[in-house]
Amino acid sequence: MNALPPSGSEPTLADRLARIEHRLARLEELAGPAPVAAVAAARPAETVEAEPALMAPVVGGDGEELEFAVGQNWFAVVGIVVLTCGVALALSLPYGGLPASAPSLIGCLLAGGLFLFGHWWRRSFALLAGHFQGAGLVLLYYSTLRLFYFGPVHALDIEAPAGEALLLAVAGIVVAAAIKRQSPWLLAVGLVAVATTGVLVGTPWFLFGVNTLVAAIACFAAVRQVWPGILLFAIPATYLPHLLWAVNRPWQGREVHLTQQPVACVYFILAYAVVLAAGPYFRRDRAKEDLSAVLAGLGTCGGAYGLLLLQTYGLPAGPYIAAHLAASVVFLGLAVAFWRRERSRAATFFYAMTGYLALSVSLLKAYPAPEIFLWLSLQSLVVVTTALWFRSRFIVVANFFIYAGLVASYMAMANGEKGISLVFGVVALLTARILNWQQKRLELKTELMRNIYLASAFVVFPYALYHLVPTAYVSLAWVGVAVAYYSMNLIVRNVKYRWMGHLTLLLTVLYVLVVGLTQLSSTLRIISFLVLGTALLVVSLGFSRARLRRKASPDSPK
Repeated sequence: MNALPPSGSEPTLADRLARIEHRLARLEELAGPAPVAAVAAARPAETVEAEPALMAPVVGGDGEELEFAVGQNWFAVVGIVVLTCGVALALSLPYGGLPASAPSLIGCLLAGGLFLFGHWWRRSFALLAGHFQGAGLVLLYYSTLRLFYFGPVHALDIEAPAGEALLLAVAGIVVAAAIKRQSPWLLAVGLVAVATTGVLVGTPWFLFGVNTLVAAIACFAAVRQVWPGILLFAIPATYLPHLLWAVNRPWQGREVHLTQQPVACVYFILAYAVVLAAGPYFRRDRAKEDLSAVLAGLGTCGGAYGLLLLQTYGLPAGPYIAAHLAASVVFLGLAVAFWRRERSRAATFFYAMTGYLALSVSLLKAYPAPEIFLWLSLQSLVVVTTALWFRSRFIVVANFFIYAGLVASYMAMANGEKGISLVFGVVALLTARILNWQQKRLELKTELMRNIYLASAFVVFPYALYHLVPTAYVSLAWVGVAVAYYSMNLIVRNVKYRWMGHLTLLLTVLYVLVVGLTQLSSTLRIISFLVLGTALLVVSLGFSRARLRRKASPDSPK
């Protein structure tokens, strides 16, 4: 540390200063830090009292911190917003004695002034400087918009290519400035500006392209800048402009009606969904699905398919079915993509269930009642099969409620049984077997879902045969169902089918005692009793032999 000069030479001024600094540093180390109170007392009283009020941060309790936040941050934001709104209202007034472009020019000059203030104060008042520059960007867009609206004479035509390009370019400046300044709030303003441009221009292809651009910009920012909140903001910013276009942009005297041309409008909705889904798909932290990722999946599915349902309302059967089948393919494809990439639970569930819903809607349009119930029940097997691959208990549970709703709706609406209830029973049995076969893959801890499906089959088969078979042969048909259950028990070695056979026989006994004695002829009554009695005795003999074998060999299977 001591910069001593060579022997025989005079020390230079720099050498002497270095020695003095070194000695002062040593003295400070030995003396320790000076007490704050002593330093404050040594300073002039007016300086100590004035500086905290002007520049120093508040270091008091929570109340003082809140007061500081309100006074410096909130008032600055609210004040600049109010100021910007006031200038915008002033610019929107008609100025008869000025050229049509004069208000816009004044607004651009004011926007430039705000930029200059922000540049000059970027060191002294960094917070205000940023807000001033943001307000300048908003005012720049509004001033450009003033060229097309708000006056008796418009300087430019918004439907002209030059007008569209100018307004979109200014909105792009706002977006670029937001990304450069790393400001998600300013980017939200820029996305609103871009989306507003699409709505105001209103031509279909321009609007569809702008909406896709909004989704793409938000997706880029969410992934590159790690701003997941901007994606949640972009979902309504993408779908709402399309909705306003679909209802014919109801302002300036336009009547509200559904716009469905060009037909590509439906497929652009699916394109929005794919682009918005790319944000959570490519996010950096895929170890878990946080709340923003879950809400993004829910919003993307709900917004896209709700808008698609509205957009396809009243279309002929061909385009309607094609649109919903395309939606089913897109959403199921997204479900597969999320499952393969990160074993997603929430996103896979949302996209898969939306895809199944779209498939169901297309079937509803393609087939009349009651045939539609047949196809929807078969779709239930498809849902369970894909749920196995997704390992999703949520899909299995949701599918059961859909299945139960189908069965209840069919029983309430059907005018005469045509055998579709038998398909319901077969689907219930097959679903129960699939769940039993793949219970480890689905991580089902209990047998509740399988028991519910078996109970459904137990109810559906007697119901179907009661309506399909003549009254004289219902008891015989139910005995046949019981025999089928016993046969399944022998094949799969599952006691549940044996109990289903027992309960079906008991139900048959009750039917014979109530209906057979009062409504059947003597011959059919005798046949019913003989067949039912024989079946009961055969079952009893079977259990007797099984018990004897078990006593003889305790290790034999039950």
